[in-house]
Amino acid sequence: MTSPLQRLKERIYRNGDINDPATPRPLVSLEEFFEGNNDGGSIGYNFYPDQPEPREFYDLFRKVRSRPEVAEVLVEVCQHEMPDEWPSTDTVWVVTSAPAATVASWLGERFRADEIFGGWTDHVRREPYDVPAGMKAIGLWWD
Repeated sequence: MTSPLQRLKERIYRNGDINDPATPRPLVSLEEFFEGNNDGGSIGYNFYPDQPEPREFYDLFRKVRSRPEVAEVLVEVCQHEMPDEWPSTDTVWVVTSAPAATVASWLGERFRADEIFGGWTDHVRREPYDVPAGMKAIGLWWD
């Protein structure tokens, strides 16, 4: 039986070395990224002084995903520096028909993003994802 970390590693390395900028960044499900994840360095690592735990992000994003105007919430894995530690992210994508300002309001002050992108950015390569008609990908980025 493989561990959640091993399954995630297999998933994120399927297109090549995740740490190589030429490799498209994986877009993984909430379950893939958060199930078994207790590593505070994997997400929100620059939140001071009260860093949320991964399970708090997971709870928040499952609530966001359950909204009728949301098709999916995807975690963009950006790096995996230590083989035995959880990979990390600085960006979560909400696929929705809601405007970016509305998506930002769902985060509240506790999870406020440093930047919000109103569509796929082109500063990095990422795996392709077909956004349903009438929706767009809203990126939530934390420094």
